[in-house]
Amino acid sequence: MGLSLIYGVMNIVNFAHGEFMMIAMYLCFFMAVGLGLDPLASAPIVALAMFAFGILVYRLVARHLLEASMIAQMFATFGMLLFFQALVNFLWKADTRSVPDNWSTGNFSVAGLFFNTPELVASLGALATAIVLFWFINRTETGLALQAAAEDPQVARLLGVNTDRMYALTWGLSAATVGVAGALLSTFLPVYPLVGTNWALPAFVAVAIGGFGSITGAFWGGIIVGLVQTVGGFATSPNYKLLFVYGLYLLIVLVRPHGLMGKR
Repeated sequence: MGLSLIYGVMNIVNFAHGEFMMIAMYLCFFMAVGLGLDPLASAPIVALAMFAFGILVYRLVARHLLEASMIAQMFATFGMLLFFQALVNFLWKADTRSVPDNWSTGNFSVAGLFFNTPELVASLGALATAIVLFWFINRTETGLALQAAAEDPQVARLLGVNTDRMYALTWGLSAATVGVAGALLSTFLPVYPLVGTNWALPAFVAVAIGGFGSITGAFWGGIIVGLVQTVGGFATSPNYKLLFVYGLYLLIVLVRPHGLMGKR
């Protein structure tokens, strides 16, 4: 949803989105090891830190890409991807690290079906974050100003909306949402410099299926991706689960290039 938010407001595809999540996971790990904070407890702190980080990235890089060509924007954000990966690899090497036992460790069974508690907690946390983001975008004055800046920046400026501030807020919110994702995922996944890459491509597929620029579409696109890869992996083999996801993506692109809920 954070990935779709940036594109919807600024028409920029942030290829470094997965690396933002990787940085958030490292923050959770170091707070767990150094301060003894459980990732679920540190999630709000990480979200705030990533919010500030997103605004910093906008001020230093993204704001200079507003009038640039799409190719320049793509190369710039892809350059950030490589930079953050190299920086983290330089600082903490390629070692795989894991958060110690946390509040959601364990599993349980219902009617003979086994559920992983950290994954269930992460899904509920993602749902709660989505609801908060929906409310902010559609029910607050700032959220409506954000939509105005996305719809027509020139008219929004004439109406007194500070579009530069809205763009900075967009990057902050995007980084904050992926910060929450990193905190939730760190409860059951290891962290290493390339962890964001494994999640970035399915995230792009989810956004493309839902429709670039549509937050609602990104939400339902994520649900579809999760269901398709789970059912496909169960019916065949977990090794082939992403094959069904990418096959569905190609089908939707052929039939509806702008996505299920995207604008033409």
